[in-house]
Amino acid sequence: MSMPTPEERPGEAFAEAAAEAVQTSVMAFRLVMAIADAVRRQQQKRAGKDELPDAETSAAEASEEVKKLLPDDIATALLEGADWPQLAQQLMALKQAGVDLEMMLPRVGEIAVTVRDQVAANAEKVAREGTEEWAKALRETLPAGPVREAILSSPAWPEMAKTMATLNERGVDVRAILASAHEEGVGVDQAVAKVLAAAEVPTTSRDAKLSYGPLTTGLDIPKDLDLGDRERALRQLSISPSENQKYTRMVCEALPGAEREADLLVSARQWPLVAARMADMESKGQPVADHLARLSKDTSWQEGSQSTVGRRLVQAVNDALRKPVGTPAGPGESRVRVNTAAARSTSPSVGPTKAAKGAAPATPGVAAHREAGPAPKRGKTR
Repeated sequence: MSMPTPEERPGEAFAEAAAEAVQTSVMAFRLVMAIADAVRRQQQKRAGKDELPDAETSAAEASEEVKKLLPDDIATALLEGADWPQLAQQLMALKQAGVDLEMMLPRVGEIAVTVRDQVAANAEKVAREGTEEWAKALRETLPAGPVREAILSSPAWPEMAKTMATLNERGVDVRAILASAHEEGVGVDQAVAKVLAAAEVPTTSRDAKLSYGPLTTGLDIPKDLDLGDRERALRQLSISPSENQKYTRMVCEALPGAEREADLLVSARQWPLVAARMADMESKGQPVADHLARLSKDTSWQEGSQSTVGRRLVQAVNDALRKPVGTPAGPGESRVRVNTAAARSTSPSVGPTKAAKGAAPATPGVAAHREAGPAPKRGKTR
């Protein structure tokens, strides 16, 4: 075999780059379809109808759709891929669930073409980033809702994250793909929901209503928030298991010698909202550990019934995270008192509900005991 001439080498390099660009565009196509299929599965699973069509029949029908609606080079790469039978089943499952492929495939094809052109034009590669980085990217790029939750709860999530990292390495704007994929996911969610006769927009859950106020100010909270299911609540708020462990560790470090109290805080029903606050601060470059350090300086959360210490710590931590670092925490400044006042003024549904759930003395004993003392004293003097 003769060595290629210098004139031939550029042609080979160009062909290799073009092939890599097409393969990368196919990866992007698969990523968007995986997200769409995750949304479909979640919708149909709730209705007990998560079934895939026959693989052989799907491959034949889907190949016609792909050839007709996608660019030739991308269609060929998809049909020759080892995972084509599975992808064909996904496509036909979406069609059977009520998704119009003649509308969807050209839009996804545009995403693939954009990726193909980006890779062809960009020779530099950036450092590979792991799953954690892409979980953060989802939180920052996609709004809370069924699409984001479907992605993070899907068994295919680790593979999706790897695909995002690879696309990013090759110079692709992954966030732009996610934004476009989100629109497709919303369309899939609505199409499947329509076929299943389900509501297109989730009703506001009791947890979402009761959480309105200081704990959620400025946070992206889904309407169907479910704090009764810890694992799901963390997914809904885009908090990964490792992030949750990290925030738990940070709280324990901020409360040396108070391991029992730290456990009560982390096991509290509203802990996912506290973790979401920490994640939001980290995404903005704010020093979470410095804020948490206030807990060991202002210990007013220790005063009151032991049965409500977890709830008081939730309020105290939230207050510590929201208050600027360096703000003095003197004996006359109770973190819990400030939070209770904010809850009463900002969210009528939060204050009364919390008071009803706790012991009767908790409301005045925890939040207002420093203010309630002087009033009767002055009355007796007079």
